Amino acid sequence: MPAAGKCLCAAVAFSMEFPSKWVAHCHCTICQRAHGAAFVTWVGALASRVAIHDPDEALKWYASSVHAERGFCSRCGSSLFFRSPQWPGELHIARANFTDALDREPQAHAYFDTHVEWFAVADGLPTMAAPTA
Repeated sequence: MPAAGKCLCAAVAFSMEFPSKWVAHCHCTICQRAHGAAFVTWVGALASRVAIHDPDEALKWYASSVHAERGFCSRCGSSLFFRSPQWPGELHIARANFTDALDREPQAHAYFDTHVEWFAVADGLPTMAAPTA
């Protein structure tokens, strides 16, 4: 059975067929600013296994860098998706927007070298720095 989710106003809904590829907390500064939070928990999915239901075309994409786009609901402002040619064939989905249980828990902290100092991470998960070019 797939896991479903939606934005705050329910104008954009989605479902993802298992298995997920991974679940991780991202501490990059762009995620921090885009979500107004210390980090964002993303679910990695094969894009071909995600169905997006957007009958009123509320989903909009913002080029947050030269290498990535973020999908959000233009009605309520919910941050929903991330995609980048750096991860071809993947769609990253914000964990907080799922309404169903997932097939795994978070596995790591990514871009931890840019984590905020005002939030103590003490869950024991592995930490990874930003990839080098």
